[in-house]
Amino acid sequence: MGVALGVRHVQGLFMLPISMERGWSRETFGFAMAVQNLTWGMAQPFTGMFADRFGSTKVIAGGLVFYAVGLFFMAHATTSTALIWSAGVCIGIALSGTAFGVVYGALSRLVAPDRRSWALGLAGAIGGLGQFAMVPTAQALIDTWGWGSALISLSVVTALLLPLALPMKDRQQEGVTDAADIPMSGAIMEAFKHPGFWLLNAGFLACGFQLAFIATHLPAYLLDKGLRASDAMAALAIIALTNIFGTYGFGLLGARYRKKYLLTGIYLMRTFVMALFVLLPLSTLSVYLFAAVMGFMWLGTVPLTNGLVSQIFGVRYITTLFGFVFFGHQLGSFLGVWLGGRVFEATKSYDLIWLGAMGLGLLAAALHFPVCDRKILRQPITEVPS
Repeated sequence: MGVALGVRHVQGLFMLPISMERGWSRETFGFAMAVQNLTWGMAQPFTGMFADRFGSTKVIAGGLVFYAVGLFFMAHATTSTALIWSAGVCIGIALSGTAFGVVYGALSRLVAPDRRSWALGLAGAIGGLGQFAMVPTAQALIDTWGWGSALISLSVVTALLLPLALPMKDRQQEGVTDAADIPMSGAIMEAFKHPGFWLLNAGFLACGFQLAFIATHLPAYLLDKGLRASDAMAALAIIALTNIFGTYGFGLLGARYRKKYLLTGIYLMRTFVMALFVLLPLSTLSVYLFAAVMGFMWLGTVPLTNGLVSQIFGVRYITTLFGFVFFGHQLGSFLGVWLGGRVFEATKSYDLIWLGAMGLGLLAAALHFPVCDRKILRQPITEVPS
């Protein structure tokens, strides 16, 4: 998960070198990354269904194969269409099988309920450590061998990680089914009728918009403002580093406090931090402070949202149901990345996107507050004698 999220986290480092060598606009690269996020979101419910039915090991292994293939062909993409299919579609499918959607779902079934929030937070922290290590690694590969060889090297790494899928054997674990072991279709319909399910989905859109925009466009934004490339790399590294502590910390807090209130607080604080970053004079220090605070809240929303879904609906189909909620996150990611490039090409500025990200943060805070987080109680199904 750390490598999967780490490679995605450093996409912004490849934007300018690829665009300059291929003669593409930022919108072209941004659209490919937007397709990646949208494909990830669209594929997540289906990879979730497969994991819930056949186990997470097969899904994670398949995702790593897609990741290796996507990175390899991304390095050889000479047209915008090839970039969309490799970096967008192929890697998007890969992320749906290797990132937190499947991993958190497996852990939710493998770990006892009283330890679940801690386990999700710890897994997110270790994954964040992988993200942190990927930033200087990717930059060093680009500087030493060029962006094409860097992508091929990352492709080899993802292929070598296949054995790590083996321990995630979560299929039909004892003691994890709900009182009424309803079929998957019934669980999906039950969730679709729950207002809180759609509030979580809509609120998660803001998270995806903010993170995808910042991760993809922050390096270019800083270079436009006269800062150094090393400042952009350091900002992404700081985000990944503080994300380790934030994800673990919010995982622990989720076991003690109501998750919906923690999510409301995260979105309000993100909005406040972005407003300060845009309004105050830009400097190396302000960039590092922004990255540190934003990074602390970076992926803290994911274990809280995943935990909230399992708290309300149970863990039997958690990967499937979280996949549907996660689609809202990735729809926001698509808009954040694509509109970032689109608006910049039209206005030569990212100001409107920063304002949009702040507005969505306030909306997300308002949407999470009224979520009904009580567990759904089902009547046990009794067999009728033949």
